[in-house]
Amino acid sequence: MIAPEEFLEDTRDQGLKELEEFLRIPSISSQPDRADDVRRAAGHLADRYERIGLQNAEVIETAGHPVVYADWLKAPGKPTVLLYGHYDVQPVDPLELWTSPPFEPRREDGVLFGRGSSDDKGQIALHWQAIQAWLRTTGELPLNVKVIAEGEEEIGSPNFEEFVRTNRDRLKSDYCVISDTAVVAKGFPAIT
Repeated sequence: MIAPEEFLEDTRDQGLKELEEFLRIPSISSQPDRADDVRRAAGHLADRYERIGLQNAEVIETAGHPVVYADWLKAPGKPTVLLYGHYDVQPVDPLELWTSPPFEPRREDGVLFGRGSSDDKGQIALHWQAIQAWLRTTGELPLNVKVIAEGEEEIGSPNFEEFVRTNRDRLKSDYCVISDTAVVAKGFPAIT
């Protein structure tokens, strides 16, 4: 049996390809003509969660763009962590300022470029890859996990408060990790 860290190293290229697939979806929440793309991103994420072994993967409707939820609650007596992220992205205009098409990810000198790669699809991908590594190598997680990803963060989360209020019991956890934060310094992301 290999360690989760070794699994991540062995599957690094596949993990990047999966992230690139996610980045190709132009989930721009502020543009009504992209509403179908936002929903497609939500469905893509719920499918990914299911494929890696999370349970109860669901696209939950709101008055606006949906929230994606999944969990793994098979560690009785262990704490529960709630992982938060968002799958919507900022608009790309002015397009002429881009050095490559924003929804066609590219790798350069070990860095992946594409709209959403650092805000916040890349962080979501890190969550699913870490969970997948643990489940594939050990068959379990060292704690209980709930994940939520909203589709309206880039427009101020107008429906997220209501979602949290109506799903309070479902979201109850001991800890919450918010991956949509600043960078302390190059190579040192902040986690809240």
